[in-house]
Amino acid sequence: MRLALAALAAIAITAPALAEDAGHPDLSGYWNAPFRGYPMPDDLKAKLPPDTVVLEDTGAAEFPRGVYGGLKLTQKALDRARDWQPTDDMTIARVCQPQSIMYTVQGPFPFQVIEAPGLIVFRYEYYDQYRLIYTDGRGHLPAAAPHTKMGDSIGHWEGDELVIDTTHLAPSTITNNGLDHSSEAHMVERYRLADDGKSLEATQWFEDPEMLENHGARYIKWTRGSDYIYPYDCDPTFALEYQGKDAPEAAGN
Repeated sequence: MRLALAALAAIAITAPALAEDAGHPDLSGYWNAPFRGYPMPDDLKAKLPPDTVVLEDTGAAEFPRGVYGGLKLTQKALDRARDWQPTDDMTIARVCQPQSIMYTVQGPFPFQVIEAPGLIVFRYEYYDQYRLIYTDGRGHLPAAAPHTKMGDSIGHWEGDELVIDTTHLAPSTITNNGLDHSSEAHMVERYRLADDGKSLEATQWFEDPEMLENHGARYIKWTRGSDYIYPYDCDPTFALEYQGKDAPEAAGN
């Protein structure tokens, strides 16, 4: 994995001329999982666009069915959410499908940051996903380019804050209780070091005119971790256990 990420970094710096700021903070390293939420600092809250609600589901917390943290759903999103059942996702075919970065970034799993000229790599323990954030001045992919769970992320520095703009997201969950985002979702994050470099904090703002009538945001805070993250190794037979079935017996039927 590390060799592959190094190769990606080498490829990236041969692309457009670098446009990143010199002397920015070093965010590289391992960051522990955010198991609980924290209040969003006022200076970060002031940078959110109008009509934005701050969700309180960071870390292990999740909203129950029918609760969306103040997000205003379009009729299309509401109809889908009302029809959703938890067992819809807990099947052998779907239980090991990763979620998009909109949900992944705030979940209770650690991640690693790797910095290179023109590129920052985020490597997540959750589903063994990795994400490329280009900081070399390029624009987003053409509108017709494929959409993926990690999307297309373009970064730049505003002082000590890494600002990441993400488009081209494949449809996936927002709150893990039936509310999904569409391929029209757009996300902007701000990352910065806090507590003398011992913590990393971020805001995650998102919009989706197809599914939401207002905007959503989260505040996430991680602490310095060890020098590794575990492989996720999702086993699809977990779905059988969730449904109260005996995996070996079910496999033989």
